[in-house]
Amino acid sequence: MSPDHKNHWRIAGFYFFYFAFVGMFAPYWSLYLKSLHFDVVEISILMSVQPVMRMLAPNVWGWLADRTGKRLLVVKLAALLGALSYLGVFLTTQFWGMLLVLGVMGFFWSASMPLVEATTLSYLGKHTAHYGRIRSWGSVGFIAAVLGLGYALDYIDIYWLLWSGLGIMLGILVFAYQIPHADVLAHHTDDQPIMSIVLQPPVLALLGACFMMSVAHGPYYTFYSIYLVEHGYAKSAVGLLWALGVVCEIGVFFLMPWLMRRYTLKQMLAVSFGCAVLRFLLIGWGVESLSLLLFAQVLHAATFGSFHAAAVALIHHFFRGRHQSRGQAMFGSLTYGAGGVVGGLLSGPLWQHWGAAAMFSMSALAALCGLLLTQWKLRVE
Repeated sequence: MSPDHKNHWRIAGFYFFYFAFVGMFAPYWSLYLKSLHFDVVEISILMSVQPVMRMLAPNVWGWLADRTGKRLLVVKLAALLGALSYLGVFLTTQFWGMLLVLGVMGFFWSASMPLVEATTLSYLGKHTAHYGRIRSWGSVGFIAAVLGLGYALDYIDIYWLLWSGLGIMLGILVFAYQIPHADVLAHHTDDQPIMSIVLQPPVLALLGACFMMSVAHGPYYTFYSIYLVEHGYAKSAVGLLWALGVVCEIGVFFLMPWLMRRYTLKQMLAVSFGCAVLRFLLIGWGVESLSLLLFAQVLHAATFGSFHAAAVALIHHFFRGRHQSRGQAMFGSLTYGAGGVVGGLLSGPLWQHWGAAAMFSMSALAALCGLLLTQWKLRVE
């Protein structure tokens, strides 16, 4: 049965505000931390707190959602506690205080997305090729935040970033209560322990490859904005470059039904990883050329857009029935969580001792490792 398109806005609104928060945090929070006079290692640690929480928290919340069968109630609770804990950023400018606040906030904020992903795919049923069209609203939210704040921060103090984050958190909370219910269909793997699925070679290859893609993006999400500003780019130009990548990502999301009819998910992943190798080499060694940076951002269509859509679809293929929430949670934890942590923590010392070009070359090498993993063991029946 086709999903009710009139309810798409309920899920789309959540994606919009959730990724608007990413659009506020990923490009600009490091600039706020720099304004507090933290050094590059301290910034890399603080910017890695969210990936740490994305590694730990989703498994806890995914287990709770599958155990209780109340997936949407868990989403609402996480959104409420995330908004409340965010208020702590107004109360501290010290390293340890900021570390604590970002840790608590990240534990709740990171809980909801894997559960919403599982809900969206259950809601779409046999029409999962249309996932990208709903998910694209998250990209629209990201663009709205990154462009609006990019221009605003050329004229207002970076402190106002905190208030924009609070407004976005309240938007997440409102739409957490709008997401429609979706039934979880029984599957023959329901009685199997989840580790019996995880330990299958194709699943391990997929998770390992996705982990490496997140390692590759760690330096980008931690230091890309500082890197550009230090090379003379205005904050508004930084915002435009971030936004260009996400505009291309939206295009790919809308093309996913067409792409999935013509190419396998494995083929889409291979192209995505290949583009990531090229993209990070261009960023690392071509920063003085705006045209090369523009082309590198266009490649975001593959390095995140097609990569994420194909990876989520494969996780949905491998983890069915009562394992859906924990499958998506495990994907988020091991890839965007653990991979982001490793990439983020490596980025500070790499830049400090060998420079930004070496740091982004490490990103390219990590993406190449992911490509080799997908070609070695990933099989989809």
